[in-house]
Amino acid sequence: MTQLPDQERAEHLTEEQMKELEERYDPEVRFRPLPPILGWVTAIALFVLSCYHFYTAGYGIPQATTHRGLHLAFTLALVFLSFTLWNRRDTPHQGILAPLGLPLYDWAFAIAGAVSAFYVPWIFDDLAFRVGAPLPIDVIMGTILIVTLLEATRRAMGWPLPVIALLFLAYAYFGRSMPGVLTHPGADWTGIVNHLYLTSQGIYGTALGVISTYVFHFVLFGVMATRIGLGQLFIDLASALAGRFAGGPAKVSVVSSAMLGSISGSSIANTVTTGSLTIPAMIRIGYPRHFAAAVEAASSTGGQITPPVMGAVAFLMIEYLGVPLTTILTAALVPAFMHFFGVLVQVHLEARRRGLRGLTKDELPVAWTVFKAGWLTTLPLFVLVATLLSGYTPYLAAFYGILGCILVLIVQNIIRHDLRTAAIESVRETWDGFVVGAKYSLSVTVAAALVGVIIGVVTLTGVGFKIAYMVTSVAAGWATDVSTFLSVLPFEIMSVEALTLLFTLLMTAVVCVLMGCGIPTTANYLIMIAVAAPILGLLGVQPIVAHFFVFYYGVLADITPPVALAAYAAAGIADANAFKAGNTAFRLGMGKALVPFVFAFSPSMLLVTEGFTWSEFFLSTLGAMAGIWMLSAAFSNWLFAPLRAYERVLLALSAILLVAPDLYATLIGVLLILPVLIRQFPALRKDPLERATT
Repeated sequence: MTQLPDQERAEHLTEEQMKELEERYDPEVRFRPLPPILGWVTAIALFVLSCYHFYTAGYGIPQATTHRGLHLAFTLALVFLSFTLWNRRDTPHQGILAPLGLPLYDWAFAIAGAVSAFYVPWIFDDLAFRVGAPLPIDVIMGTILIVTLLEATRRAMGWPLPVIALLFLAYAYFGRSMPGVLTHPGADWTGIVNHLYLTSQGIYGTALGVISTYVFHFVLFGVMATRIGLGQLFIDLASALAGRFAGGPAKVSVVSSAMLGSISGSSIANTVTTGSLTIPAMIRIGYPRHFAAAVEAASSTGGQITPPVMGAVAFLMIEYLGVPLTTILTAALVPAFMHFFGVLVQVHLEARRRGLRGLTKDELPVAWTVFKAGWLTTLPLFVLVATLLSGYTPYLAAFYGILGCILVLIVQNIIRHDLRTAAIESVRETWDGFVVGAKYSLSVTVAAALVGVIIGVVTLTGVGFKIAYMVTSVAAGWATDVSTFLSVLPFEIMSVEALTLLFTLLMTAVVCVLMGCGIPTTANYLIMIAVAAPILGLLGVQPIVAHFFVFYYGVLADITPPVALAAYAAAGIADANAFKAGNTAFRLGMGKALVPFVFAFSPSMLLVTEGFTWSEFFLSTLGAMAGIWMLSAAFSNWLFAPLRAYERVLLALSAILLVAPDLYATLIGVLLILPVLIRQFPALRKDPLERATT
């Protein structure tokens, strides 16, 4: 990427430079350049795929297997046309072995993947007679599809997910040779292919169904909403609302990422889009480079947990949990707020500690002027949300949202141009939006289909319950040992059951983060919920709580070194140390790390759980907010003035107690804060610069 002068990086990051930066850190959008003829063929196929989904969203989804097979067939063919063998931006191939600029093996993969994917819908009428007794051609087609899925996912996302899928396949085949509790009768290849290919428990299962029925439409809506200027409106409004406060650009980063995240499910895309504006501005007013990068990365990862889109996971949850989308969106509200609250508090304390200014009036847009100029772009989002809240299907809501974007686009072009030019521009921009929207869906589709292989092995072998037994046994042993050690105290801190749950949650969180280092959030969630749901279910955790816990820790991987992709993308903009930016981003995102433990022990924070009470909700929510603030102060070495060493220790201990959803723990936490507040309170009357030197 072209390097720019420090203070001019924001103003001079071109669209091409931002695209290059996104491709560097996000393999899912690292598309190959195509020669003109093949480029047009691919673009037409992508446009047709978007048109198909747009039409079916409004006028009815076909039979499930047909719909999923058609979507997967198109996607596999397009993946092999769009991604190179080694994921490089190679120049088009030439010569007799490269028709239309692609090697023959790419064409072979594309055709084989498309044919094998559509084979099951083609024989659907006879499928009931072949499940359990597949014909040789069924096994051949199933084997081809599994192989092409492995290769397509490797090209689009890298090695980690295909390697995990291969390990699960090996486990299914060599079950008799597995040690201890992991032993199972095993299955021959015909049985494995039968389960994964011909039933709805594998490739054509819920994961692919959700991607083809819901997620594609919302990805397309996000692209079209950005095209009409909704994303820029959010950034401008955030600047107008938050820019004047201390450390203004950092607060703009948090607010704009929260708003933009409501229509974008990609941490890296969010980081590049808003970070190209906010990161250099943060550096200009005095934030360290690594801190500026960390703020943007931590803020941008919140987009995946922000209603109404929440990446793909909200729609997966409604299928797995069997609840309305409004239930999922309601449950996500408070935890999403907690994440941005945690980042905002640390940004504020850092600004106060360094005596950083906000943006001046001349540097800020006026909120009313911004909204008056761009209010039209908000209509599609309001239409989408209103349709969702009215109880209609998510894909119908997306249909009306996309239709609203197209209409707004037409109106904008009529205002800017004459009628002929407006018509041409509207068609061109709709074409571009539909092509890009379909392109962005390719990687998530092949990943979901391959995760179907993993989930199919779990259901075939019952390994989920075996792992659940192992994990809970280990956690119970640790809990007994800790309880025995703590029995010398005159009061009980936690019961053995609570300690068992705590250790189980800790192990689950660690695995989620480690898995998230190599695979995207959606795939991580799907795999972990297949394994973790039985574990947490054995301990009485409500299903919606288990799903949110796994989801949050999967998202956290984007800012957790050593593979913190969002942090590394932000560091690329800031010209900062990537590992240092990742460590700081993880610290800034601690709200996302702490809050899942709060709602695991106090489910009322999610608002829609069984046994909800307002008293538990306010105790857990207000306690978590206070705990996040105190821990932020301990990390920042600032509350109202610089902290002494013992005060930082007291605040850290109080934070742990305040976050614990227990009344007595909360009261003890408040008592620990009092001496710090008493000493710090007089500093409120001093000037911030004077406080920093006290």
